[in-house]
Amino acid sequence: MSERKVLNKYYPPDFDPSKIPKLKLPKDRQYVVRLMAPFNMRCKTCGEYIYKGKKFNARKETVQNEVYLGLPIFRFYIKCTRCLAEITFKTDPENTDYTMEHGATRNFQAEKLLEEEEKRVQKEREDEELNNPMKVLENRTKDSKLEMEVLENLQELKDLNQRQAHVDFEAMLRQHRLSEEELQRQRQEEDEREAAALLEEAQKRRLLEDSDSEDEAAPAPRALRPQPTAILHEALQSKRKGVGSRAQLSSLVVVKKTKIEAESAGARRQGQAPPATGAGEKRGATHPSPQPSGASSLSQLGAYGDSEDSDNSA
Repeated sequence: MSERKVLNKYYPPDFDPSKIPKLKLPKDRQYVVRLMAPFNMRCKTCGEYIYKGKKFNARKETVQNEVYLGLPIFRFYIKCTRCLAEITFKTDPENTDYTMEHGATRNFQAEKLLEEEEKRVQKEREDEELNNPMKVLENRTKDSKLEMEVLENLQELKDLNQRQAHVDFEAMLRQHRLSEEELQRQRQEEDEREAAALLEEAQKRRLLEDSDSEDEAAPAPRALRPQPTAILHEALQSKRKGVGSRAQLSSLVVVKKTKIEAESAGARRQGQAPPATGAGEKRGATHPSPQPSGASSLSQLGAYGDSEDSDNSA
């Protein structure tokens, strides 16, 4: 199988290129090309605007008898998008631009025309000064005079604006300076207030710390003396807990036997019945025996405990 993409062709030994017939195409032949509008234009027939960059299928041909420095000039034919009128423009290699030829008018052309006019005047002046030195001096004198007139007009406009404005620059500077001083003073006052607030907060914190340290260092209050009757409550609680506490209290207190207890003990030794305790109790309840004034609460507690012991033993 032969190669699909062949780069080299086979030429037989008897090949003669002069025998190849040449195509005779007309010089003004046209080609169909795809291009974009090179500038904004407006159709003369319907007034449709055609903006720069719009794409067209155009016909291209070479302009006869027009060459710029050996470069050919091409002409393009397009149709209006609304009325299908024919519009033609051609290349302008001298100005690196395009030139509108027929069927439409180019928009935003005033600036370009002004630039072209300025270039034309500048070129004519340079050509004139090239061969006439006196013309050079005259042109320089005119330029200096024109510059002085422009400066004078500018100064007059400045004076007129100052008279109409009535602006006192010194007052403006003074006001600006005062405003800066006022702003600086306000900032200083704010700083002072912040510093005072921080100092006050630090003092409060220090006072709180000192008060806490004084409370910790203060001596504990002295214990209050127990009341005389508190021992009775302690004895009752110890009695409920057990007999051991009662024995401890009885060892500390001297027990005094009453008269009734002595009689009951003697009757037991003689084998007689003990006297009735009900009458004695009633008698004792109605006529209680006088207690000595000097008896303490401990002696009363001992007597109370001994009576309970005797009852339990009986």
